[in-house]
Amino acid sequence: MSVQPPPAAQPAVEDARPGPAADERAGAQETAADRTAGDRTAAGETLEDYTLRFAPRSYRRWTPMVVATTALGGIAYMADFSIGAGIGLTHGTGNALAAIAVAAVVIFVTGFPLAYYGARYNIDLDLITRGSGFGYYGSVLTSVIFASFTFIFFALEGSIMAQGLKLGLGLPLWLGYLVSTLMVIPLVIYGMKALSKLQVWTTPLWLLLMVGPLLYLVTTDPGTVDRFLSYTGTEGGGIDTASVLLGAGVCLSLIAQIGEQIDYLRFMPPKTRENRRSWWTAVVMAGPGWVVLGALKQAIGVFLAVYILAEVGPAAATEPIQQFRGAFAAMLPSWLVIPLAVVLVVISQIKINVTNAYSGSLAWTNSVSRITKHYPGRMVFVLLNLAFALTLMETDMFSVLSTILGFYSNCAIAWVVTVATDIIVNKYLLKLSPQAPEFRRGMLYAVNPVGVVAFVAASGLSIAMYFHALGDTLQPYSPVAAALIAFVLTPLMAVVTKGRYYLRRTDDGIAEALLDADGNPSATTYACHVCHQDFERPDLAACHTHDAMVCSLCLTTDRTGAHVLPAAPAAA
Repeated sequence: MSVQPPPAAQPAVEDARPGPAADERAGAQETAADRTAGDRTAAGETLEDYTLRFAPRSYRRWTPMVVATTALGGIAYMADFSIGAGIGLTHGTGNALAAIAVAAVVIFVTGFPLAYYGARYNIDLDLITRGSGFGYYGSVLTSVIFASFTFIFFALEGSIMAQGLKLGLGLPLWLGYLVSTLMVIPLVIYGMKALSKLQVWTTPLWLLLMVGPLLYLVTTDPGTVDRFLSYTGTEGGGIDTASVLLGAGVCLSLIAQIGEQIDYLRFMPPKTRENRRSWWTAVVMAGPGWVVLGALKQAIGVFLAVYILAEVGPAAATEPIQQFRGAFAAMLPSWLVIPLAVVLVVISQIKINVTNAYSGSLAWTNSVSRITKHYPGRMVFVLLNLAFALTLMETDMFSVLSTILGFYSNCAIAWVVTVATDIIVNKYLLKLSPQAPEFRRGMLYAVNPVGVVAFVAASGLSIAMYFHALGDTLQPYSPVAAALIAFVLTPLMAVVTKGRYYLRRTDDGIAEALLDADGNPSATTYACHVCHQDFERPDLAACHTHDAMVCSLCLTTDRTGAHVLPAAPAAA
């Protein structure tokens, strides 16, 4: 049965249809009412920022360039300088630049299809992952991995900020860690509306402070460029494949950054004939394009580390606060050097860590709500993510940065390559995966072996290689193995399973199409008969027990499954 669109966009809440006994329906309604009362936090979408659902057109009122600027503001992090410096000081400038370039190409190619899907269909990376080979519950695993990415990098950035506060204000590191954690909470509470203003207004000053000293050094002392290019690192020698791959593995730990970019890109306005140029520019620039600026920052990190190496030593040369202190000292009066370096570090950390806290809260919420069938609100998971990050900072994770990132990159590469391959190969080339993304409970199988098998095999084998289980010779190739195994197994599993585990059913019981004539998600609104809120067409499905509709979040928190549509054979 199909539920017809409401006339004149009026809410469609109809009488219960014949089927289950009246007392069963009443029981389902009472259970839903009790549950909804307990999960009332979800109704405050201004604060919740459409955490678990499609971002509706009525909320997406920003221009493509505002969304892009907001998304790019989130990559103001200083970790790139540390990552580049660490690789360069160990393996030399030539190997470091080659490693940075290899990682950038992989990140751009895999990030493009994910960014397009997030912007075109207005859903985050977890919702994309569900319908791109993992299934409704299968993507819980990748959500936890992404949440780990956010608190690992929050801890890294918080450590860098604490180093700046210690140098500039004399704060002990433990107190700096606490300050860097607590100061983001007021900004994260209000989601995209607050973050867009913060990122837009702080970006010009951040760019000036970051680029200014570099241009000064290059133009006034060309010898710095020669020293940079000729630096061979502690291991010495020329370009070496193993060194390049080891360095690329560390850089590729940032591949999951595309998830944070999509958390903003999902608020892109509909793509139309009038805005298509600015729409595509924004998607490419703020989606996979983030890695261009990221790679430049890593290269700058190598340059600045080589520049200050003789003065501060190899340990401190990887600290961004020391790098910019040295750069500012060459062009500014001494009394202004440390204050400006601290300002740059603090602005950078606020810009990225509000994004880390925000995206982490989305990832944890997506995971826990599906498992527990309960939605306590996004702020609970903001605090949880911050607690994990603070613990890492207090245990001095900065000192083992390369090891942590090298290990993590294997999981991140396996996940992102699996989803990107499913979109490019399985959806568009093999036609075995449905092109329109699906994320609603009842429409997807619990687990899809296509993505889950490819991801587990790729990450498991590459992690074993990373920890020398397959010998020292293969250890540097663990990131390559993660990418290749995921790329091969994803279409292979789709062919073996004939794509039968993507959709549990092809009809969601609503007559109106998901997409409008321009291919954008439909903006027609309907009422959810459980929570009595209005939602746009892509966020609802027909109710199994009533001739009405249920929103995706109420389906998620339906403990009895009374509203979930039954399985039906997928279309051939």
